[in-house]
Order: sequence, then structure tokens, then C-alpha cells
Amino acid sequence: MRRIRGLWKLLFGRTTIFVVLILIQIAVLFGGVYLLDEKVIVLNYVVGVIAAVVIIYLLNIQQNSSFKLMWTIIIVATPIIGVPFYFFIKLQPGTRVIGERINEIIIEEERLLLPDKDTVNRLMTDSGQEYGLFKYLYEDGNYPVYDNSGAKYFPSGETKYAELLDQLESATDFIFMEYFIIDKGEMWDSVLEILERKAREGVEVRLMYDGTCMMSLLPRNYPAKLQAMGIDCKIFSPMRPFLTTHQNNRDHRKIIVIDGRTGFTGGVNLADEYINRRERFGHWKDTAVMIQGEAVNNLTLMFLQMWNIDAKKKEQYYKYMYKPSRPSVGVKFGGYMAPFGDSPYDNEEVGKRVYLDIINRANEYVHITTPYLILDEEMTNALIFAAQRGIDVKIIVPHIPDKKYAYVLARTHYPELIRKGVKIYEYTPGFIHAKNFSCDDEKAVVGTINLDFRSLYLHFECAVYFWKNAIVHDVEDDFQETLKKCQRITLKNCQEYSLVGKICGKALRLVAPLM
Repeated sequence: MRRIRGLWKLLFGRTTIFVVLILIQIAVLFGGVYLLDEKVIVLNYVVGVIAAVVIIYLLNIQQNSSFKLMWTIIIVATPIIGVPFYFFIKLQPGTRVIGERINEIIIEEERLLLPDKDTVNRLMTDSGQEYGLFKYLYEDGNYPVYDNSGAKYFPSGETKYAELLDQLESATDFIFMEYFIIDKGEMWDSVLEILERKAREGVEVRLMYDGTCMMSLLPRNYPAKLQAMGIDCKIFSPMRPFLTTHQNNRDHRKIIVIDGRTGFTGGVNLADEYINRRERFGHWKDTAVMIQGEAVNNLTLMFLQMWNIDAKKKEQYYKYMYKPSRPSVGVKFGGYMAPFGDSPYDNEEVGKRVYLDIINRANEYVHITTPYLILDEEMTNALIFAAQRGIDVKIIVPHIPDKKYAYVLARTHYPELIRKGVKIYEYTPGFIHAKNFSCDDEKAVVGTINLDFRSLYLHFECAVYFWKNAIVHDVEDDFQETLKKCQRITLKNCQEYSLVGKICGKALRLVAPLM
């Protein structure tokens, strides 16, 4: 079954489409040389003019310079494939409709996400700079700050999984679940058994997963099967061969909301490798966070934004808002937090801005875990400048990658960062999938946002920003424990890396924004 799924992804993935277009370009090139008649000359002239117009357009739009450079090189070098491939990526069917619908829903929800004035005043007194960041999250993302909520940190998929089962069992009103990956196995089967039982008990259960699962993990009729169990199920942006691409605007979020009182997010998907029941790339290291209190409202309405993109009737949002309840064991209160989302349709790179703010305002250290290190110039410069001004910048990445191309590409960043004082570590037991920032014993981010172009620019993402909550120390303690299982990468290690790997990595830098 997995071989069939892999073949499906190979046949209809963006890589195959790109290769086919390359072959067409080669055929036209050599065919033109062979024929060398007026029609070919006219065709080349017309294609050249169109390519020039597209490049002028590219240079004048508001977009990250890495994307502009990549597309300019592709279009200049191979205009016959470059121009149509650009429009294939840029003009995905339905993307404008989705963007407009999300904006409508955000306006509908605004009255339910008003910041508490007393909380804002206390925050302004405690720190003008932190107030500025939380102000940005609200004004540009509609995600208010809270000081009446608590959190519990999970240093592994296994610990999150155990808590999740307990929390699902306690549901009495509703369960909302939004995931990038769901795969059959022990983890999903046990969760599904609870969901089916809760649905029979009258609990409202909604489940949404990303359309990429259709390509390799779940059958196309899986929503109908869940509907028969009483579970309301949707696929976000179903994959259609040759009409969508894997990398563009996927729902990479992991959100669970239970009764409006408990919310989960983090890196852990619903598949057995995330809890090490199945080994794929050595030991799988991941993290997650559970929040309780009024801050759960941000996750609830984030979920409902995505759920209602294709809604036929008005949502009664107020039904699902937080109601006071007793916190669970181990939940730590104090400080401030803001669960936030990031959308590719609002022209605002919220996740990236939060990360840059942490790096640029660090006083002592910035410690990062990420499965992918595919950086643009702005992020690279921020990390380097932080190290140059004496900040302890450490980054943990996988030693055993899940995607070889992402690993060889990440290694092209190592020498430049290391020379400037950034410390790179590889998690030697296997693959690290956690997406965490911790800084100065005061702030932390736990969520779904990788340090790569897809997370920072192309995907729907989410995370929780913490300031002066005790969970910050838990995130940092976990970083230090993980560091004990890592190998520090030196310039000598970089020099000894295989020549083929170096060449492939440098070549992949050309298309890094699509990876």
C-alpha cells in the first residue's frame, strides 16, 4: 500500500511536473536548432517578450527577494517552462476565493476576540517592548494577549499523546481537531475510538485534515467513513493531480480544542512515528503544548476560520467560547501568552516576524529546534548579527533527515552561520521535528512553524507565544536535555561532507523557496 501511495505522489507531485516541463524545454530547444525556420524564430521572440514582461512584474511586486531571484533565474534560463510554471504556482485554482472567505470570517469573529483592557494596561507597565509585539499580533493577526491562562509543555510525542487521550475522554460538549497528517496505526486508532464513542454520546466532533493525506496516507473516501461514525469530517484543499502542488498553501496546523477549555498545538501529528511506535528515521523527537483558560479562544476561532471556508450556513461562534473551568494537573499559570496563526493570504508573515523579533531583541541567548533549516537572507542575517553581538545562538536540527534534499540544502547554510558564531547541533539519535524557540529565560514559542520557506511564507501555521510564563523554563530545560544527545557541527565537519552532497545542496538553493 505504501509503495502505491509513494508512486501516486511521484506521478502527481510538483517535482514530476517540473521535470516534464524541463523535458519540453529541451525538446523545443533542440527541435528549434534542428528546424531553424521562421516559425521557431518567431516563437522564441514571442516567448522572450513574455518572459521579460513577467520578470518586470516580478521586480515590482511585494515579495521576498529569494522568491524573486529564483523565478527570475528560472524564467531567464528556461522561458518556455519557466513562465507557465510560475503561473501554475502563482494562480492556484480557488486561492483567491479562499483568501477572501478567510478575511470575511475574521471580520465575523472580531467581536469575540477583543483584548482585555486591564491585561493590556498591565502588559504596557511590565514591558513596552513586549506590549509592542503583542500589539502587532492583535492588530495584524487578530490574536489578543491573555494573562489569565495556563500551559503545560510536553517534551515528547509520547507525553502529549497520554495527556490527549485523558483530555478527549473528559469531553462533554465538543471536540475540534485540525491536522496536517493523519495516518492509520496505534495512535490514530486509539484517538478515533474515543471520537466515535464521544459522537455516540452526543458530543459534537469535527475533524479536518490537509489534502496531502489523500496522496499517501488515507483513502479518498475516508470522510464518508467518519461521517458514518457521527464525526463531521472535512479535507482542506483536496489534492487533484496536475491542478495543485504539494508545497503551496497547505494546512500545516495541528490544533485540538476540547469544550473550549483545553487546546493543544505543537509539532506532533496523528501518526505512529510521532510517538515512536514506528521507527522511520531513528528516534523521533517532538514537542507540544496544552493551554487552558481564555487563551483557548484563539485556537477555537482559528479552527473555525478554516472549517468555515466552504460553509453553507452561519456559524454560531459564541457557543464554543471559553467557559470557566478547573485547570488540569501540571498546568502553569502566570505571565502572558498569545496563541496565533499565520496565513499565506494576508500578506503578513506573522510567524517570521515573531521569530525575528525574538532574535533581534535577545539579550543573552536564543535556542532553536527545527527539522528544516532553509533560510532566506533576512533570517540568516538576523541569526548572524545576534551571534556577532554576543548572543548565544544555538540551533538543533536532525542528524537523520526525513527528506534528504532538505538536509543537503540545510547544510549549505552551516559554514556561513558557524563562521559568524552561530552554533549548529545535530540530534544524533534520529529526527527532531520540534519547532521551538526559547530566549533569555523569559520568552518561548511552541508550535508548527519550521525555519523554512514553506512554513514562513506558504503554509497555514499556528503557535503559542509565551512571555514570563513558567513554561518558558520547561522549553529551555528540554532544549538543554536534548543538547546532550547532539553532535556539534564544526567547520571541519562541513569540509568533510561529501562533494556530491555539497554540489546538490548548492544547486537546490536555486529552488529553495519551493521546498
